[in-house]
Amino acid sequence: MIKKKFRKESDSMGQMSVPKDALYGAQTARAVENFPISKLRFNRSFIEALGVIKFSAAKTNLSLKLISADVGNSIMKAANEVICGKHDTEFVVDIFQTGSGTSSNMNANEVIATLANKFIKGKTKVHPNDHVNLCQSSNDVIPTAMYISVYSLILNSLIPNLKTLEKELASKARKFDKIFKIGRTHLQDATPITLGQEFGGYSSMISRSIGFIKEASVNLSELAQGGTAVGTGINSHPKFGKKVALEISKKVGIKFKEASNHFEAQASKDALVLTSGALKTLATSLMKIANDIRWLGSGPRCGFGEISVPAIQPGSSIMPGKVNPVLAESVTQVCAQVIGNDSTISIAGQSGNFELNVMMPVMAHNMIESVEILSNASLAFAKDCISGIEANKEQCEGTIEKSLAMCTSLAPVIGYDKAAAVAKKAFNENKTVREVVDENKILKKKEASRILDPKTMIKPSL
Repeated sequence: MIKKKFRKESDSMGQMSVPKDALYGAQTARAVENFPISKLRFNRSFIEALGVIKFSAAKTNLSLKLISADVGNSIMKAANEVICGKHDTEFVVDIFQTGSGTSSNMNANEVIATLANKFIKGKTKVHPNDHVNLCQSSNDVIPTAMYISVYSLILNSLIPNLKTLEKELASKARKFDKIFKIGRTHLQDATPITLGQEFGGYSSMISRSIGFIKEASVNLSELAQGGTAVGTGINSHPKFGKKVALEISKKVGIKFKEASNHFEAQASKDALVLTSGALKTLATSLMKIANDIRWLGSGPRCGFGEISVPAIQPGSSIMPGKVNPVLAESVTQVCAQVIGNDSTISIAGQSGNFELNVMMPVMAHNMIESVEILSNASLAFAKDCISGIEANKEQCEGTIEKSLAMCTSLAPVIGYDKAAAVAKKAFNENKTVREVVDENKILKKKEASRILDPKTMIKPSL
């Protein structure tokens, strides 16, 4: 076994042993020692956001003449490497750490300072606090990183993938518009609809969720950066917040602005809670759609069998030839996770005492996870499941005539009670509604044929 080599580094609390080749320093090593909790770490999007903040802060501080050109340029060069993902393995702090995320902020500061000192040409030594963290506090860096990472993922990944899913569902709605089937309420037979109407409903659900998410997530464009420790902006330049938001916008390609109230921005995470609620709403819709797909494709011979779902893998280790709706099942599990994440985010959101929320790392982790898995699941569901669904027309239309709910269209003509009696008689005698109407001469055949035509039942009829 190769023995690990260490070096000695110091922070304000004393010396720490740090892996010899690590880019981070004593504060990060101390955090690793303090929080051996979960092995969960911040992912690429959050690390990238930290890099964006440090780059933008250095550029802003340079423009405000708070740092020299060689310090500022070396920090920006180092931050760019973090943004590009060259040093992700150096971000080693557990998610379950100090509630402000100070350990992760210092992890970024130390890594970038080490890199900057490799790049700097002058004699000045770049300091993680004095230079990389200048005009900043963990209390405004971490919420800013949360908002940048989540909002970017929503706009660049989740929304486009949801639009793909919406389009695939809408395409099926058009394709299946002339395929009649029985509707179901309470899992019981109801009046006829078209399969296209059913899929049109699914498409509309996704469309509405896109709207909810857009409306909620726009609140993530207000950044806490500039408030420093408690919202007052102490140890920061008065123009820093506005300028750094502008630089972040340029770097990310998304419009951000300084928070209108820094005390709210740091004490509250309502924008995240609101956005998480919109994600949960999407999850409930997706779960309903995925479960409907499972039911509609059940069988193939002993279930509903109204649609055929693409076979993408063998379904059973013991039953040859079995094909399962695996993507729909994957989606339902994603939805369950997102709904659970929302509960965590809701609890974390109310855990701000006075001027600081103290559950930011777990909020960030759960929020990013929710966005990423919803995005990935939506795209896979659209491309590998919905796009390949075919209608089983004979199965769909074969059950309509058998439905006792066909008597619904009789009610306006012969009255509710008489129509109910027809349904009861049809059930007891194992006959169709049409057969009972014809045999008992309740209506003339021509009129009965018109009233009991499924085509007349899929739109308002009075």
